[in-house]
Amino acid sequence: MISFLFADDAPVYRDITETFFKEHLQDYDIFISDVVMTEIQKTNDAIKRAGLLDAVKTYQLRLYGPLNAEINDLAEAYIQQNVIPKSKMEDALHVAFATFYEFDILLSWNFKHLANIKKQIQLNAVNQTFGYIRGLSLLNPMEVICEK
Repeated sequence: MISFLFADDAPVYRDITETFFKEHLQDYDIFISDVVMTEIQKTNDAIKRAGLLDAVKTYQLRLYGPLNAEINDLAEAYIQQNVIPKSKMEDALHVAFATFYEFDILLSWNFKHLANIKKQIQLNAVNQTFGYIRGLSLLNPMEVICEK
């Protein structure tokens, strides 16, 4: 989601993301994972990469817990069960990370692979087979902003 702070090709999503970070961030315990940091480091555009790293500092986004074998296994299960495509391992890791650490919500603008009700149901079903009974909500920032 943080990358949308710089999404000049999607100004509506960029503006909503900025609003979330500037006006709503303090209302929630927000964390990022090593997966997010890896994605930032893989950003080809050096200026955008520096902006993303600056945003992590500016908004005091805290890293939460390490990745581990159980998270990797859960991510692989999403792929093996065709819930998330093999080419989207980072997306699978985001969900597995949030599930393992029992987050309430995973925020994303990725409507195709993450933030939609069908994926939420499918992913939570896989999670239950691994013993994770707490449901994970897959939402976009607009849903959280509009909740107030």
